[in-house]
Amino acid sequence: MLGPMFGNWWIHAEAATNVSPLFAVLTLVLALAVLVSLLLVKVRQSLLVGYLLCGMLLGNFGLLWLTGISKHSPVIANLSEIGVILLMFTLGIEFSFSELRHLWRSALVGGGLQMAVTAGSGGLLAAALGFPLAESVVLGVALAMSSTAVAMKTFQDLGRQNHPGARASLGIALFQDILVIVFFLLLPVLYGPGEGGMLARLGVALFKGMVFLTGAWLLGRYGITPLLHLVARTRSRELFTLTVIGLCAGVAYAGSALDLSLALGAFTAGLVVSESIYSHRILSDILPFKDLFLAIFFIAVGLSIDLSVLAGNGLWVLLASLLILTFKAGVVFGVLKCLRLPGRPTLLAAGSLASMGEFSLVLLGRAGGYRAFDPVVEQMLLVCTAVTMAVVPSLMRAAFPAGRWLERRRVFAAHQMTAGALKPSQAIREIRDHAIICGYGPVGRALNEALKRCGVPTLVLELNADTVRSLKSAGQLVLFADATHPEALDLAGMDRARLVAFTFPAVDATCAAVPLVRERNAAIYIFGRAKYPREVTRLRELGVQVIHDERESAVAMVRAAMTSYERPDIDPEEIVGGTMEDD
Repeated sequence: MLGPMFGNWWIHAEAATNVSPLFAVLTLVLALAVLVSLLLVKVRQSLLVGYLLCGMLLGNFGLLWLTGISKHSPVIANLSEIGVILLMFTLGIEFSFSELRHLWRSALVGGGLQMAVTAGSGGLLAAALGFPLAESVVLGVALAMSSTAVAMKTFQDLGRQNHPGARASLGIALFQDILVIVFFLLLPVLYGPGEGGMLARLGVALFKGMVFLTGAWLLGRYGITPLLHLVARTRSRELFTLTVIGLCAGVAYAGSALDLSLALGAFTAGLVVSESIYSHRILSDILPFKDLFLAIFFIAVGLSIDLSVLAGNGLWVLLASLLILTFKAGVVFGVLKCLRLPGRPTLLAAGSLASMGEFSLVLLGRAGGYRAFDPVVEQMLLVCTAVTMAVVPSLMRAAFPAGRWLERRRVFAAHQMTAGALKPSQAIREIRDHAIICGYGPVGRALNEALKRCGVPTLVLELNADTVRSLKSAGQLVLFADATHPEALDLAGMDRARLVAFTFPAVDATCAAVPLVRERNAAIYIFGRAKYPREVTRLRELGVQVIHDERESAVAMVRAAMTSYERPDIDPEEIVGGTMEDD
């Protein structure tokens, strides 16, 4: 009785205050996510598990009555769609064709074999269980997809982004992303009936896909990139972020208008800017929200799970999840061993790709729009996807001790990491003991040249788009990023750097950045510029080694003047020091 009574009270209260149901759901979701995640952090479990639990608690234990809506409300579907769209956009930005060229062997050979074996086996099993042809193909492809978001986030959490296992995993994940884009175009052909024969429908689907991708590429090259140039020159962070979000929404809507899906459109929007000089800046703006997108996505997955439907099928869910994890990990391990990857990296890559993924859910949802799955089957697929994704971080952590144990017993050969030629994006991730130069005016340029002559690796952070393009074409490691953004400092490898120099005399910006730098590297040397004595005091209080512009100019001026009067006995440093102290 209490539930309906309080539910009715909440509905009346909501009507009185005109609270949006979406806002109410989002508030409840985030509040519960914080509480559950705090408990999981205490026991050192993945936060992804917490997000799934939050969704399941909200959807199955009556907590949604606080918002005055049911779990079948369109608001829940909208929340899920928002999470998927934003997550796909960030995945598209992180997708790199230059990485694909560098990882072509693991991507094309490894990814091709993995998809063929896994999708083929899954499709045949589905057909043997009585599923129609279209559903069998969809289930096979959905089974073969892995969670790029979970795998890459866990690699980052472990500090292993550049591990050979991570590189192999990324190559296969890139191939999966490309294949699923093509497969989205083929869904209307698989599901009929439609006008004309299968070949005609296939032609129409491929034509629409080609029109969309070509249009997105042309828009990116001749429309979006020049627009970003103009926006970047304004130096307005708000306008830049607004432009990026507008880009995501516009391309996603265009994809939906062509009957391709909002998620695919958002992923393509990310692809459009992934190779531009602005990709790091966009990532630095988006990264603070990426974990939020990931949380919303997984909570929405949990909300879709109906435990009552699965009450009598719990054992089958566990067995199916175990089968998926074991089979997919085994396929990836076998494929990468065929490519002669050492044992320990192979084990890590196998654990990272053992799950189903976010594209699996998007694909199943898209296919369900053509012909709905049986409710029990749909729920089992949802739970298996959620369970396998939640287990991946634990599998990846277990891969390191397991690999060492197998090496000690000579099952694996001892792994030695080797260095090779690096692409610019890889070089930024690999660079260590380097100098980060913030600003590339005359001072920054002179400092960069001096450090390079001394053999010191340098990385430039600059907000002038023309300068960034020039430096990039000259082979200089450079990021189009704001030094006051914590995400930009992470991308620049601040925790691995020896020194950072703020070569511009904007003391407010330097003061804002210094605490963020210290959080990431307490031992780093920090240099800054100041014009006036009071600014020198502010910077020195923060532990910055200050170059005082007025003092240096005064010393140079006094020295030049005394030389012209042939008075070498006058010490410019002493004269200027006394004058500055008087000020």
